[in-house]
Amino acid sequence: MKNLKRIASEIKSGQLADSDLQEKLWDFICYSPKLPMRLHQDLLLAQASKHQLDVYDEFFSKQNLKVNFFKWGTGKTKILLTHGWGSKAADFHELITHLITLGDFEIWSFDAPGNGSSEGRLSNLILYVEAINQFQLTVGMPDIMIGHSLGGMANIYNINKLQKYPVVLISIAPLVDLTANFKSSMTSVNVAEIEQNKFLNQFEERYQKRTADFFLNDLYTYSENLNHLLIYEVNDEIAPVKDIIEFTKEFPQVVSSAFNDTSHTKIISDSRVIKQIMSFISYHQ
Repeated sequence: MKNLKRIASEIKSGQLADSDLQEKLWDFICYSPKLPMRLHQDLLLAQASKHQLDVYDEFFSKQNLKVNFFKWGTGKTKILLTHGWGSKAADFHELITHLITLGDFEIWSFDAPGNGSSEGRLSNLILYVEAINQFQLTVGMPDIMIGHSLGGMANIYNINKLQKYPVVLISIAPLVDLTANFKSSMTSVNVAEIEQNKFLNQFEERYQKRTADFFLNDLYTYSENLNHLLIYEVNDEIAPVKDIIEFTKEFPQVVSSAFNDTSHTKIISDSRVIKQIMSFISYHQ
C-alpha cells in the first residue's frame, strides 16, 4: 500500500513531464497493493493444499508467472473463488470457512498474478482471466464460480471467452465499466482529461483491444445458460450502483440483491451476504 501511495503522490504533485506521467500511470493503474496476512488468514491457508500453475504474462514481464492456488476439501462440487483488485485468496476467509463447514465441496481460490503471494509486479484483468483459464485446463470446469469486484468481471469475461458454463455464478459487487473505473482513479490524483485519454489510447495499443470492450453488459452474452446471483452495496463508490442497476435491467434473469450498510471490501465477509450465497448454492444443487 505504501508503494501505491507513493506513486499517487508523485502523480498528484503535477511535477512529472508528460512521458514520465504516462509511465507512472501504468504503475498507478496496474500495480496491485499487497496487504499483509492476518493470523486467521494464515491459519486458513495452513489448512489448504497448495498448488502452482504457470500463467504467461504477455503484457509486462513477457514470461511465465507462478500463480498460487489453494484447495480445501474433496467434495463432489467444485467451487472457484476469484478475488478483487488488491486482494488475495485468504480475503475470502469467512466464506471459505462456511463452505468448508456446511457443504460437500472442493473449494479452490488463488492469488491472481501480481496479487498476494503470486508472482508479477503489475497485473490486469486479462491476467486474472488467464489464471482462471489455466485452472479450467488443469483442474477442470468448476460447478460454481464466485467473484468479487474485478474478480466478478474476470469470471464473466472467462465464460464469454470459452463459452463453458458453471451451474452457478455468483458476482459480488462486480466492476461493470473498467474504462470508467480507470478514469475515476486518474481523476482522483488530478490527472487532466487529455492525459487520461493518452493513457487509454496507449492501453488500447498495448492490449490490441478497445477499452470499451471491458464492459460487463457486452461481455454477458449467455444470461439464459446459468443460475446467476448478483449481490451489491447501494453506496459502493468502487462498483457504482447505477452501473449495477443498468446491468440488472438489461438482464432481468439475474437474481440481484442489494445491501445499504456494508462496503465494497466488507461485503464478502458480511454474514448476511454469506447466508444468501449458501442459500442460493443449496437451492441450485
